[in-house]
Amino acid sequence: MLINCVAYQNGQKLADLPIDQIHDYLGRPDCFVWVAMLDPDADELQHMTDEFQLHELAVEDARHGHQRPKLEQYDDMLFCALQLLETDDAGELQVGEMDLFVGHNYVLSLRSHSQQGFRNVRARCEREPHLLRYGAGFVFYALIDSVVDRYFSVVHKLEDELEEIEERLFTQGGAGRQTIQDLYRLKRKLVIITHAVVPLNEAVARLHGGRVPDMCRPVQDYYRDVDDHLSRISRTLDSLRDMLATAIQVNLAMISLDESAVSKKLAGYAALFAIPTMIAGIYGMNFQYMPELKASEGYPLALLVMVVLDFLLWRRFKRVGWL
Repeated sequence: MLINCVAYQNGQKLADLPIDQIHDYLGRPDCFVWVAMLDPDADELQHMTDEFQLHELAVEDARHGHQRPKLEQYDDMLFCALQLLETDDAGELQVGEMDLFVGHNYVLSLRSHSQQGFRNVRARCEREPHLLRYGAGFVFYALIDSVVDRYFSVVHKLEDELEEIEERLFTQGGAGRQTIQDLYRLKRKLVIITHAVVPLNEAVARLHGGRVPDMCRPVQDYYRDVDDHLSRISRTLDSLRDMLATAIQVNLAMISLDESAVSKKLAGYAALFAIPTMIAGIYGMNFQYMPELKASEGYPLALLVMVVLDFLLWRRFKRVGWL
């Protein structure tokens, strides 16, 4: 589905175009066309391929989708695959994809499996005509920068989730099955984000310094800024990974401590019952000649001994923290 198709010249918007008029503007000097599509079907993708003369290998990758983030150059065209990350109302992480075809006079973005659009990116570019005059290179930067900014918000939500779980770890009943499930669910999210960020960081590093594609050379400082943002996210992910591993170890340790405390309590109560059981067992043997067997005070005396010994043992267990 076509979202919009606009022609620009020297940083200024010329017109909204129907797709069958794209070729009329591609040959104009200092003019480029920016097309955005959502979940295009085979016919729409073929039409764009014919209009922009896209490389067949890049088109094949875009058609199949589910690409690892990457940047590839085919002659004078760049193909970049990005993963779009967003969270739904239930807090689950949703992964979409955006494929970008960038030439010296066009930008084609194909978005799939994502609800969040990029109209704000187009509005931003149009508010900055002094940068938009750099053409496709600046639009390419603006789209990548917007995707990376969304990564920041997702990572911040992961940090909040981890802090909430860490607080729960040290509350009564915090170390349990639900906490373990939450930690591993957070670990899966962390892996998904890492798979989106690390390859993209490697790709963006090729857009500044060294052999930079022609359309990106005038704005390579902006790509360096995006590369720095991705490096910061990568370092944050490394820290989160270490904290998550520590939280899992702490949770397992606290479960062991809880089990040990329960075992101590059971052992303490068993000892308290053992003393009366032992005394009652001895005097239940019914031998004829036993001390105090026929004494009138023998029964209350036996009960008193049981209570005193149990009290002394209970106080000892209480002092050492077993009960």
